[in-house]
Amino acid sequence: MILQDKRLAGSIAAAILVAAASGFSVARCTSEAAEPVAPKANAEAGGKTPANDAVEMTPAAIREAGITTQTIAAGGLAAEIVAHATVTAAPNGEALVTARASGAVTRVFKRLGDPVRAGEALAIVESREAAQIAADGATAAARARLAARGVARERYLYDQKVSARVDLERAEAEAAAANAEARRAQVAAGAANVTRDGRGVIVASPISGRITAQQVSLGAFVQAETPLFRVADPRLIQIEAALGAIDAQRITAGDAAVIELPDGRTITARVRAVTPTLSGETRAATAVIDATDGALQPGQSVQVRLKPAAAGQAGGIVVPESAVQSLEGRDVVFVRSASGFRARPVTTGRRSAGRIEILSGLTAGQKIATGEAFLLKAELAKGAGEED
Repeated sequence: MILQDKRLAGSIAAAILVAAASGFSVARCTSEAAEPVAPKANAEAGGKTPANDAVEMTPAAIREAGITTQTIAAGGLAAEIVAHATVTAAPNGEALVTARASGAVTRVFKRLGDPVRAGEALAIVESREAAQIAADGATAAARARLAARGVARERYLYDQKVSARVDLERAEAEAAAANAEARRAQVAAGAANVTRDGRGVIVASPISGRITAQQVSLGAFVQAETPLFRVADPRLIQIEAALGAIDAQRITAGDAAVIELPDGRTITARVRAVTPTLSGETRAATAVIDATDGALQPGQSVQVRLKPAAAGQAGGIVVPESAVQSLEGRDVVFVRSASGFRARPVTTGRRSAGRIEILSGLTAGQKIATGEAFLLKAELAKGAGEED
């Protein structure tokens, strides 16, 4: 009896082991078959694989990253001249303010960097020369008044037939000379800008702008015509570009120019004039370009691209070398899109002075990333790494 019970228990245990083994195999098979179902479900749910050539960025993010853009125009390297240039003050945009008479500086109204208006007083110089000018003016005015009364008296005597006409004519000539001397003294006082009390001269700015240099101290003695201040109007500037003899013959007044700033921004301008002769030292001509952008400062060095009108619209497109990036063994340019930028494969040609010719892949009128374009390349590479 006991032996039969043991045999029955062994049979039950064997059955349980077989059933467990069968259940593990089924679960494993079920699990392996279920794994491919997820992608199918995602596809049915409408999931899309993002494009690997697009970088989505908001305008605020673009500004924060410092990415600059430029609208491209038709024209190859043969259609433009690249030259280094210097920003200078226009002839009417800078003035040296001097003292018109020798003397001691008694008052200083403005300091370095202060804004000034045309005709505004910057300082006062107390001077004996100013006193002499004021005295000469007062004397000349008194003589003119005396001569006018002499003419009135002689005319009355002549009308009364008491004096001869020659006396009246002599009085009129003396009055004319006195008036001329009074006008000369008045002009001299105005040119010296003598103060009302006649003790000094006013040092005034002839133009509006800001004080860019100051060489005056309170109480210091200064000589006449000594420069005391320099005033510049930042709005009145010009750009002087040096051109070789051959390039100078291709440029004429009115040709378009593009000014490239160090931060990647560009400014559209026009050529105002080209010097007709070459410099004796550098053997170069100077193209004068008008510009009114407040970002330019006198003394600043920039690069300009001049576009001769006679060259017409040459084939190809030229962009800065910084705009062309190497991505997965191909040259690309990032074109501005509604949601950010999209990498556009291009075929490049000649290179010159930081510019590269695009033979295909772009069309005129497109806006591309020129400054900090490598950030967009890095963003695409980052996204590709995350997908892998």
